[in-house]
Amino acid sequence: MTRHLKVLVSAYACEPDKGSEPGVGWNWVKQIARFHEVWVITRANNRESVEQALTKEPMPNIHWVYFDLPRWVRFWKKGQRGVHLYYYLWQIGAYFEGKRLHKEADFDVVHHITFGNYWMPSFLSLLPVPFVWGPVGGAESAPRAFYKTFSFRGKTYEWLRDMARWVGEKDPFVCLNIKRADITLAKARETAERLRLLGAKGMQIYPESGITNTELATLSAIPLRNSNPFRLVSIGRLIHWKGFHLGLIAFAQFQKKFPACEYWLIGDGPEVGNLKRIAQRFCVTEKVQFFGNLTRQQVLGKLAECDVLVHPSLHDSGGWVCVEAMAVGRPVICLDLGGPALQVTEEVGFKVPAITPEQTVNELEQAMLQLAYDTVLRRSMGEAARQRVKKYFDWDKKGECIKEVYQRVLARCNETNSMKCFRE
Repeated sequence: MTRHLKVLVSAYACEPDKGSEPGVGWNWVKQIARFHEVWVITRANNRESVEQALTKEPMPNIHWVYFDLPRWVRFWKKGQRGVHLYYYLWQIGAYFEGKRLHKEADFDVVHHITFGNYWMPSFLSLLPVPFVWGPVGGAESAPRAFYKTFSFRGKTYEWLRDMARWVGEKDPFVCLNIKRADITLAKARETAERLRLLGAKGMQIYPESGITNTELATLSAIPLRNSNPFRLVSIGRLIHWKGFHLGLIAFAQFQKKFPACEYWLIGDGPEVGNLKRIAQRFCVTEKVQFFGNLTRQQVLGKLAECDVLVHPSLHDSGGWVCVEAMAVGRPVICLDLGGPALQVTEEVGFKVPAITPEQTVNELEQAMLQLAYDTVLRRSMGEAARQRVKKYFDWDKKGECIKEVYQRVLARCNETNSMKCFRE
């Protein structure tokens, strides 16, 4: 019988009923607490949503430690402005919180979960405890050939991101983080390859996204769609690296051959004006609808009214929306990059190679045509997508895997300690 461990978790982002980083933090913590006693260091501004969720679903195995830097340190942070600097400083403070807690609880494992960014350190790796790092991402990059499709703002973002990543890899604390991690979990193959080059050990590719049993039951009950018009949908922040401009141009070509169609875009962001101009330039404004930001329930409702998810992201470590679309039984068209490339197989959708913008747009169009004309293929992919989510992305099954990760970490550490004693 596996003994209950004392686990310290660093989850800067951790909120219920959210996707992306907050959802990762929340769901991983829940799964760890199924088997072990957990102390979670998270931001103080997550407290209200966490405590509201706990009134409906108490989790006595979890001790919540809400921590923020003093107001005089964080006065300049507003929304995403200054988030990376604040996060770095927060990690330093979290280390001292963790050190204090370790004296009281004597942890068996320390696990850093969010932010899941490989080029920023977790100072909790300095504690004298076996350390699990991840899943982390961030090595995924837009292929250089696609830079010409970006606005000046988009190009600037990519250059600054590359610079930050380069600087981060030179940070001695990041280097120490990589060295001290007993097991490193990578969100996607690009990050795994980069971390191997940097000397990470115990490397494992482990997608961050999942779906709960309750959500899976609800989404699986949504019927497969078989009515006109044929409807494609893209969901996410309207930012350059999500690649929605590629999906929109592919749709403009596609609709000339299959007129009974629509393209819905759900989300908001700095690229909305550019996307609307593309729709005008290609004369598809009447077939394209922009819905702006919607609640999660509204998004899932819109997804049920569509036939295929188009997710042409150029460097997405996660790709939660792909898993949700698959749970609804919708085939996915994505690029063969990042997290979506691990989620989508040829049985459940199309993974388009991203070599040049022209080639990518043409292959996106061909995938749209194939799914539009072949209703049998669309249905079989939808059914296979649901089965794949049940098999690989059910949070409870991922929880079992997390438990096994800890067992391997402790076994490896015990073996190392035994060898040290033998040599002495």
